[in-house]
Amino acid sequence: MSFCCGASMIGTKGTLKHYRTHIHNVPITFCPVCHRVDIHYLAQDEYDILAEYAHGDDAVEVDFQEYVEQDGKLLFENCVNNENEDPMDVVHSQIDMALDLLSFAKQIEDIEWGQQLKKRLIMLNGRRNKLRQRRTSV
Repeated sequence: MSFCCGASMIGTKGTLKHYRTHIHNVPITFCPVCHRVDIHYLAQDEYDILAEYAHGDDAVEVDFQEYVEQDGKLLFENCVNNENEDPMDVVHSQIDMALDLLSFAKQIEDIEWGQQLKKRLIMLNGRRNKLRQRRTSV
């Protein structure tokens, strides 16, 4: 499981840019709070090799899936959520996890971590409210 700023990272596939080359369908994790993106640790080595070869060949675009075989289920097995889930379910899961972590931070009396988690909860609550507003206006 990957974590970032008090939230668990969501597994998906995305496009990354390596110099002038766009590499599509790269397994990534991203943070729903701060929007940090990481290459999934199981795909990092293959990504590095493919990116260097593609750059050396002056390729403008490359599809990761065409060159690297990956078991998608295994890749995202350690992710708490994935992009295909309902966004409201993802936010609720993130809020629940942050609340659990906040409770633990209080138990170990880690005030700084508790404050960081409270900020994340405020951001997640804002996202939840926006999703609710979108659903009621549709």
